[in-house]
This record gives sequence, C-alpha cells and structure tokens, in this order.
Amino acid sequence: MVETGHFALVLAFALALVQSVVPLFGARTGNERMMAVGGPVAITGFALTALSFAALTLAYVQSDFSVANVWENSHSLKPMLYKVTGTWGNHEGSMLLWVLILMLFGALVAVFGSNLPATLRANVLAVQGWIGAAFLLFILATSNPFVRIVDPPIEGRDLNPILQDIGLAVHPPMLYLGYVGFSVCFSFAVAALIEGRIDAAWARWVRPWTLAAWMFLTGGIAMGSYWAYYELGWGGFWFWDPVENASFMPWLAGTALLHSAIVMEKRSALKIWTLLLAILTFSLSLLGTFLVRSGVLTSVHAFATDPSRGVFILCILTLFIGGSLALFAIRAGSLTAGGVFHPISREGALVLNNLFLTTATATVLVGTLYPLVVEAVTGDKISVGAPFFNLTFGPLMVPLLVVVPFGPVLAWKRGDLYGAGQRLMAAFAGALLAVLVVMMFVDGASVFAALGIGLAVWLILGALTDLALKSGFGRVSGHVMLHRLVGLPRSVFGTALAHFGVGLTTLGLVGVLSFEQEKILAMRPGETMEIAGYTLLFDGLTPARGPNYTEERGRFELIDADGEAESELVSSKRFYTARQMPTTEAGIKTIWPSQLYVSLGDPTADGGVVVRVWWKPLVTLIWTGGLVMMIGGAVSLMDRRLRVGAPSRGARPAAEKPSLGLPT
Repeated sequence: MVETGHFALVLAFALALVQSVVPLFGARTGNERMMAVGGPVAITGFALTALSFAALTLAYVQSDFSVANVWENSHSLKPMLYKVTGTWGNHEGSMLLWVLILMLFGALVAVFGSNLPATLRANVLAVQGWIGAAFLLFILATSNPFVRIVDPPIEGRDLNPILQDIGLAVHPPMLYLGYVGFSVCFSFAVAALIEGRIDAAWARWVRPWTLAAWMFLTGGIAMGSYWAYYELGWGGFWFWDPVENASFMPWLAGTALLHSAIVMEKRSALKIWTLLLAILTFSLSLLGTFLVRSGVLTSVHAFATDPSRGVFILCILTLFIGGSLALFAIRAGSLTAGGVFHPISREGALVLNNLFLTTATATVLVGTLYPLVVEAVTGDKISVGAPFFNLTFGPLMVPLLVVVPFGPVLAWKRGDLYGAGQRLMAAFAGALLAVLVVMMFVDGASVFAALGIGLAVWLILGALTDLALKSGFGRVSGHVMLHRLVGLPRSVFGTALAHFGVGLTTLGLVGVLSFEQEKILAMRPGETMEIAGYTLLFDGLTPARGPNYTEERGRFELIDADGEAESELVSSKRFYTARQMPTTEAGIKTIWPSQLYVSLGDPTADGGVVVRVWWKPLVTLIWTGGLVMMIGGAVSLMDRRLRVGAPSRGARPAAEKPSLGLPT
C-alpha cells in the first residue's frame, strides 16, 4: 500500500503537467476538445492524491515503522485519533494534505464550473495545474513521505506531545482549506490576465470561492488560537508569532478581496484592484508556507526543515508571485478600470474598508519580515513583538470598526451620510449607554476599556440595525416585517452575522485585555486563594498514567460564597516518555462567557507547587465571534446567487427566435 501511495503521487504529478499545458494550449488555439481535457484530468489527479494520502494514513493507523515518516512521528501506544491526525502533524504529511486540498479545489472547479466560459474554465484549471505540479514536484523531490527504512525499528519516536490534541484534527485542515482555497481566486485572476478580459461576471464567479476560503481560514485561525490558549498553558490567545502572522495576513487580504469583489460585481468598479488583491492574497498564503517550512525562523508552529526545502519553496514563490505580478504589470494597462461612484456611497465605504485592511496587512508584513531582513543584511538577531503590533495594528483597526455599520446602510453609487447616521442612531445610543454603564458600574474600568466595549456594542447593534431596516422594523406591521425578514437574501443575513461576529470578538478582546486578573503563588494541599470573587482550594497532586505519558494532576475545588464545593478544576504536568518531553495541561472552568484558568508550575521545596491562576472575563467571546463569522460565511454561500459559483444560463423567452443565437 505504501508503494501504491507513492506511485499514485507520481501519476498525480504527471496528470498535473497535462492539466497545466493541454487546456491552456486549447484555449489559445480555440480547440474545444483540448480545453475539455482539464476537467477529467483535475478530478483524476485529485483521486490519485487522495489515494496517496489514504495510503500514508493507513501506514500511521497500522504503526508501520518501516516508513521513516511514521517512525519519526508516531508510536504504537498513541491513541488512534492521534495516529490519524499525526499523518499531518509533520512536514511531509502536512505538505501532502496541503496538495490534497489544492487538488480538491481544482476538482471542485471542474465539477461546479460547467457554466463558466470554456476558455476561462480551461485557463483556471491550467493555472491550478501549474501550482499542483510545482508542489507535487516539491514533495517528490524533497519531502517524500513514503521513504522506507531498510531495517525497521520495533517502536516509533512518537508525535510531538503538543500536537497530541483534538485541535490537530481540526486546526490544520481548516487552515489549509483557507490557505489553499485562495489558489482558486489566484487562478481566476491569472486566467483573466491571460485572456486580457475582466468584467462583473468574473467577480460573480470568484466571490463564492473567496467566501469559502475566507470562511475556512477564519475557523482555522480561531481554532488555532484556542488550541494555543488551552494547550500551551501560557494563558494567552495570540502571541504575534511570525507563523500566526503568516495565517493572519491572507485573512486580512482575503477580507479586503471579499469586499472589493462585491463592488466589482454590483457596480463593475475596482476591477484592476480586485484582480491585484486576488493575486496578493494567495501570494501571502505562499509566503506563509515558506516561513513555516524554510527554516528561516524559529517558532512553535514551524517545521524543522533543511535549507534545500526552503530554497525549493523560494523558487516556487519567485515563479508564481513574480510571474503573476509581471503578467499583471503587462496586462493592467489594457484593462478597463470600471465604473465611477461618489465617495459617500456603499462603494466608498468598501474602498475605505480595503484601504485600512491592506494597510494593516502591510504593517503585519513589515513587522514579520523585518527581523529576517535585518539578520540577512547585518547578521544581528532582533525580534518584533506584541508592543509593535499593538501600537500599529490596533489604531488602524479602530477607525475601520467605527465605519463598518455604515457600509450596509449606505446606498450604492451615491449615498447620504446624514441619513445613514440617522438610521444608526439607535445603535449609537446603545453604544453610548454601554460606555456610560461601564464607566459608572465596573470597578477599575479605564476610559479606553469603556470606549472599546462601546465600539463592540456599536458593531453588534449596527449589524442588527441592518436587518431591522431591510425588514421594515417600526414601519410596517409585525406580520409584514417577519415576511420581509424571511424573504431577505441569505447574503444579507451572512453579512449581518459576520459583522455581529466581529463585534463579539471585539467585546471578548476588550474584556480580557482590560479586566483580566492574574495571581502567581506557591500552594500546598489544603491552602486556598481568592481571585475575582472566587475561592480556589488546592486538594493536592496525584500521579496518573496515560497511554503514552505519565502525569501529576493538581486538583482544585471552586468554593462558592456558602463555603460549598461548586465544581472541580484539574490541571496537570505531563511527561511523554518516548519524546522525553514535558507539557502543561491547563485547568479551565467556563463561567458564562468568562473563564477561570489554572496552570501548574514547578514544585517547591516545602511540598507545594507554583500555581498560576487567571480570571479572564468575556474571553470565550473571542472564539465565539470567530464561529459566528464562519457561520455568516456559510449562510452567504447558501445564497442562490452564489451557490454554484457562477450565474446560470436562463431559459430563452418563448418569443425569442432560436435562429438568432443570442446569449441569454
């Protein structure tokens, strides 16, 4: 089966070469049969890649230590779930998953792109073939997951203990579905440049692919943040780590692309800008792949790789990013810029959105790459941490969030800012009330905390105001309003949910950053501590054994005001024997949207243990908001206008003469 998987990968590479050449040549020569080759080849290439991935997964499930990749990253005593997820818990396996998802998107274009113009479909599939061939060659040449060991050992070296968590089953696949999903937008952009033609229909075809990729990337980043929060025992949810930034930058650019594509579709404006954003978004995804796998930086997320892999990926980056930008430079002058609009309009609001988002992306990019550039030029090692990003990224986001509710209530082409302000007056009043309540009744609240909570409430109420206005709330009867609300396009609900989710995440961020409490102290069994009005009783440490680790469990009882034990928290220190590596498992108690977070430290000489406890108010809203944003994207995707990714060909009116052959 292992050799079958390897051979399937070789065949997939051969088909990717066919897919990258034949449809493109057919589109240039007008040969319909050659253009039609792209679809079946893309589907077959995906099937072969899936077979290869299944073969590697089977080797992990069976603990086949004759495969070097399995020996380096698995163990026979590891739980079955982690044997399966360990398939992509390493460089070679995760790269195979990356390519599998890439081939999946190519197959989806082939299946759901039947109503695309033949030449555009052929060019898109050809560009997908180029990317697939490049990364399949990378795997076969430098990262083959099927290398055998001549004399296989009896036992494996085990997976990195940090990765032995349910988060690994969710976070990387979702992140890659977002990362790699933007390849379709890139392929559409390059295909449009090859043809030298772009119009509103192009934006209509690109939007659902952008939305799907953005939705998965949102979920992947949120899941990764929560995974780091509870698994690493450090109590934080975002570190501005270079690899975290590498996933965040495509999300920012993809958000800008999503809004820009709306303007292009609705008003046939921002054509060239939207095309450039589609190229840059996937280029940032490729940059993230390089940062993770090149060995140029040290990160908890980065794979330890040899320099040859980094050079190979750098060549791929140069080819696709440099080639696409060069093609853009050549073709952009021949493309029409699109329609015009008044600055005070929905288009103007979306352009302002793009301005802030792209500037924020550039800020994160500079902060991420600057240490690498300094080290390459001078040899000095420096770090750019949270203070830089907080002082630069935060001020860019605040004005953007302030104007978000205005966008949906402004008219297209020419809007009325005063009228939009009047329609949002109730939301503004709610936000102002929230600021006053926080200032008056919340102990220790600063002006910035109160304003931050007011901003979050402004976003939440602004999203609800959009739905209320479109359904006629306060202007029509309840029955008519409900009928209008149910009849609204799903994309309207999706937009409102996404903006509502941004408000929830903002509320969570402000709550935990402004009102978090932390205590660090040495505790012995029977001792108590108080934090945020709660009392924790330390019961002591008890030894335990897992399938492939030993641990010391610290048990804590949460005591209520009457002195009764309300619930129990368990935090532990684990030691994985195969890897000889310790980990910390946090004890977390969720109390409505807030959490008590307990992490064990080192033992003390008097028989106690260092305990670090946080009270994190509203912290769960950070990830709840991400989930709501993801649901908003899914609801928008179900809109009938976006469901198939392109406008359907309607039936010809009965009065029309078939002999005219006019397009419908």
